[in-house]
Amino acid sequence: QGELVESGGGLVEAGGSLTLSCVASGSIFSIFSINNMGWYRQAPGQQRDVVAAISGGSAVYADSVKGRFTISMDHAKNTVALQMNSLKPEDTAVYYCNVPRLWASGPEYWGQGTLVNVTS
Repeated sequence: QGELVESGGGLVEAGGSLTLSCVASGSIFSIFSINNMGWYRQAPGQQRDVVAAISGGSAVYADSVKGRFTISMDHAKNTVALQMNSLKPEDTAVYYCNVPRLWASGPEYWGQGTLVNVTS
């Protein structure tokens, strides 16, 4: 079994910063190494979209957050963080941590989500 738990969301004014954290725990992550982790977000009435993902030290970002957000991963601790700077009201969403399938037919793992609310 595996579980992702996010933390760090909250209310912040535009221009402010927040750091989200996610810890992956469970026996499955002791058997299979986590090579990739990511952050997604879902605003009200919108689909869930990728914000940033990291694999082997290489990161990719959605165009809307490039230069403002930074993703980092600690492989030893199975944690991923998302440093968010210069936040905008349009960044308001529920943010989800993700671990892609660890094997071909395996499940994806999602956290419960953490709300980021950016006020203008």
